[in-house]
Amino acid sequence: MKPLTANDAETKSPDQVAENLAKLKAMFPEAVTENGVNVDVLKQLLGQTVTDVEEKFGLNWHGKRKARQLALTPSTGTLRPCPEDSVAWDTTRNLMIEGDNLEVLKLLQKSYAGKVKLIYIDPPYNTGGDFVYPDDFQDNIKNYLEITGQTGEGKKLSSNMEASGRFHTEWLNMMLPRLKLARNLLKEDGVLFISIDDREESNARAALDEVFGYENRLDRGALIWPNKGSTKGFRKVVKNHEYILAYGKNADKVASLFF
Repeated sequence: MKPLTANDAETKSPDQVAENLAKLKAMFPEAVTENGVNVDVLKQLLGQTVTDVEEKFGLNWHGKRKARQLALTPSTGTLRPCPEDSVAWDTTRNLMIEGDNLEVLKLLQKSYAGKVKLIYIDPPYNTGGDFVYPDDFQDNIKNYLEITGQTGEGKKLSSNMEASGRFHTEWLNMMLPRLKLARNLLKEDGVLFISIDDREESNARAALDEVFGYENRLDRGALIWPNKGSTKGFRKVVKNHEYILAYGKNADKVASLFF
């Protein structure tokens, strides 16, 4: 029989603190930092009101706390089938949903949480004109109906111009709750891909690192693909590629696909 030493696992009881921390991180990755648990973030995720937190390592911006809370706010809408607008309604295995994507993501939580294998997101690249929103920006069904012209209240719309101080903050406030809800839908071996260019690539990465955890990156060197500006040779400096960021719900379950 092999003699046991103080370093052998058999001579130690389970590390319950480490196990509890791992469980907490699996449920609320954004509440666990390199320094331990961010109690203020955890309280907010559990529906408790907190004041502005002290500065910590990570990406911070005006409205982040409200954006995180937005993901926890229950939806006020519902999904209704449209057999008359469908193809092969009785036999199809496909589903297309039209609506405000934040509200739809909330509604899908009840039936599809933890069941989705792959999510692909092609968000606005925040070029200015591609990101249009009401001045009193709110994410809900009422807002969606107004923007798409289905109601006649006629809110004033603004584009997210780069000269505006809200250029990046508005984009992040739009993305954060959607990323959190998308993560909830993924299976343990599920994967999320996001197309983006250099305007918000660094911010998207920081937000994804917070929501999914840095260790769940699947593209440490970045997946890139050529865009329309690609040219041969190096006669001049050109922007010739964009990015696809890839994250797993649990990288250990899907790492073999990427490394």
